Amino acid sequence: MAVFRDMEEVSQGLLSLLNLNRAGTRVRRLLGRQERMIEKLLDTKKDTHRLLSEILTMEEDVAQKLIDEEEIAQHVESKLQKIESELRKASEKDASLKADLHLLTKELEELKEMERDLTRTEGEVDEDSTVVIPSAIYVSQLYHRVSKIEWDYECEPTIIKGTRITPTRPSAP
Repeated sequence: MAVFRDMEEVSQGLLSLLNLNRAGTRVRRLLGRQERMIEKLLDTKKDTHRLLSEILTMEEDVAQKLIDEEEIAQHVESKLQKIESELRKASEKDASLKADLHLLTKELEELKEMERDLTRTEGEVDEDSTVVIPSAIYVSQLYHRVSKIEWDYECEPTIIKGTRITPTRPSAP
């Protein structure tokens, strides 16, 4: 600012000296132009200060937004890591459950096959039993009536045991 005042003083001193000559008019014109340029320069300086101030304010806002976004990004990244960890655990658990399910399904199929075998075997035993048991009962009753042998059914299956019953005759009076 002091430079501008000095220039203005020099300009006015030159004006007073040149007032006497014809060149004075030309110098006045040039000094008028110089004065307008100085005013434009001062206006430009004011505009520049205002623009710089606005730029600094915008830079501060952008810097604050950047800091906020970085904090959000860090928070999101930690959440993402936590979710990825949970996903890994869930995947491991899923794989374990699938393996267990596969084993249980295989065991179920084996049990179903065993059940079918048992049902088939029971059917065969029932067929054999229904045919054999009535005939065994019939034969044993027939033997009992004919031979008067009382069979011991409580003995071991490989042993045949029986007692002959002698008929008692009624005594004569």
